Amino acid sequence: MKRMNQTKKTVKPLLDIIRQLRNKLEQSETKEKQISELNSDLMEKYHEIVRIHETFIKEADLLNEYKNKVIKGENDLQLCQNKVDKSESEINSQQNIILKLKEQLTDKSTNLESCEVQLISVNSKLIQKDENIKIFSENIKNNTEHQKTLELELEKSKSILIKHEKDIQLCRSEINQLNTTSENIREEQKKYQLKLTENETKLSQSELDKLTPTTCISFGDYSGVNQLNVSGIGLFNVLCDSQLAGPGWIVIQQRVGGNESFNRDWATYRKGFGSFESDFFLGLEKLHRITSLQRFELYIHMIDGNGNTYNARYDDFKISDEDNGYVLSLGKFNGTIYDGMRYNENMKFSTFDHDNDKNDYDNCAAYFKSGWWYKSCSYCNLNAPYGPLLRWWDKSYKYIFNLKEVKMLIRPKKR
Repeated sequence: MKRMNQTKKTVKPLLDIIRQLRNKLEQSETKEKQISELNSDLMEKYHEIVRIHETFIKEADLLNEYKNKVIKGENDLQLCQNKVDKSESEINSQQNIILKLKEQLTDKSTNLESCEVQLISVNSKLIQKDENIKIFSENIKNNTEHQKTLELELEKSKSILIKHEKDIQLCRSEINQLNTTSENIREEQKKYQLKLTENETKLSQSELDKLTPTTCISFGDYSGVNQLNVSGIGLFNVLCDSQLAGPGWIVIQQRVGGNESFNRDWATYRKGFGSFESDFFLGLEKLHRITSLQRFELYIHMIDGNGNTYNARYDDFKISDEDNGYVLSLGKFNGTIYDGMRYNENMKFSTFDHDNDKNDYDNCAAYFKSGWWYKSCSYCNLNAPYGPLLRWWDKSYKYIFNLKEVKMLIRPKKR
């Protein structure tokens, strides 16, 4: 635009000159030839000026086009600069992240070295475990063979048990007949006693005590709660059982419900606790007094989680007095399971507040949360909490019978 203005300014004076020359030519005829020549020259110059003007216009257009390109280039340059600034900030951020990663990598390298040391240790332990697994595999193979032998013995025991049950049924029918006869005899005795005078029938208290039962034998086939009178204790209730192994058994311990805690102190185990309808322990002092009267046998009835039934029988069960720690005596064993109680024989009773076991590291009663005749500690614990701890080991001490129900019963040993 500036060039166009300049062109106009340049052309205008020339036009003025042309007008003046024309005026002079009109006034001077003599100078017509010169004016004519000048006009022709001026016309040429005019055409040249017009061409120059057109050239200027084209150049101005080109200049505007270049200017627009320059402005666009500046805008593009500004955008590039913004991108460069953004890239620089991102690069700075990435460099900071790289520095942090380098620090973390250094820490990881240190941890990796530590892990490599631990890995070496773990590998050595794995090698040892592989060796142990081989040993365990051999033991499992032996146990499988042993289990097959036990299954055969169990089948034999079941057949013997079925025979015994038939014998028991025959005995019960005979006992029922005897009970009927006994009822008739009692009726005759009542009639006879009515005829006696008061002085003849009056007995001393000591004689009445002698007539009060000291075992469940006196109650025959009756299963339920009865009252005994034992010297040193007096009258107390017991649960009699005539179903599991014949008549006359006193239930001294029972695990059938899992509702009773056996994690009790010495005084509670001495006295006894629980309910005859669920779980209970008769009491150490009662057991001592009862087993001091005569020779008793112990019968243990067990049912595992799969419903399999086992029993263990000892022919001379006895508990010493409190001063000696209620030491356990068992006698000879017979049963359908391994003699697991033998490990506990001649041991004092232990509770969490009376540690009488031979374990130098732990209090077995506190660890297993139950009182028992622990040694170090036990291969069977019939007072343990319900679950994996209520168990009985087999002969190889590798297989565990997890128990669901347990009953311990005693009765006088037949002569």
